[in-house]
Amino acid sequence: MAIISNIGTRVELVPMDGHFHNISVALYRQADTDGAALLVHTYSARDGAGERIDSIAETMVTLGGLERRPGNRLRFPCGSEHALAVRRTFLEAVKLDLSAPRSAHPLTTVDRKSGLTIEVDPLGDGQYRVRSAGDDPDSQGPRRVGVIVNGLLKLGDMRRVVSDEDTEDCVAFECGCSHDALVGLLLVRAPNVRAIVREQEAMSARGTLSAPSAQAD
Repeated sequence: MAIISNIGTRVELVPMDGHFHNISVALYRQADTDGAALLVHTYSARDGAGERIDSIAETMVTLGGLERRPGNRLRFPCGSEHALAVRRTFLEAVKLDLSAPRSAHPLTTVDRKSGLTIEVDPLGDGQYRVRSAGDDPDSQGPRRVGVIVNGLLKLGDMRRVVSDEDTEDCVAFECGCSHDALVGLLLVRAPNVRAIVREQEAMSARGTLSAPSAQAD
């Protein structure tokens, strides 16, 4: 793999990639002519490391709706960084089993705590409404919707939007652009946001990206 002299500012680190010989993999932010560019990188010289990095990048395109840029970079079509959301996209891409199908998540998920189906409706201009569906004899819907909204706010660095009905079930990206694939990805983790935040904090506290001499052969 070619050595990159200026890889930018590190956004997230996975110190041990369990799907590829425990090499360390990181996501970097770089300046681009029209917005923030991102680079998936490893110092490992192990055979196949380059292909693994390319696989992670392509998975981020599928799961998070990013697009490829020249020089094997990535970016969101809107040009914004979406720092928290792209960290989650990177972590999910690295964790995904190599044999698992790569496809964008739908804008719906089953909330395990209530058994309700949680659906997200795109409203345009980067806005989304969260709602519950299914039998709800214990009237858990409003509370679980609130939990999901809070999860999306924290994981995606979204903002709350007060709807025309004066409810708090709407969220939006500051960029004002739609990111359906990204919302679908975050929606899966939103019901358990506290555990996800703890995971991210633990990941950030682990070591640094190893130089070639420290990588496993």
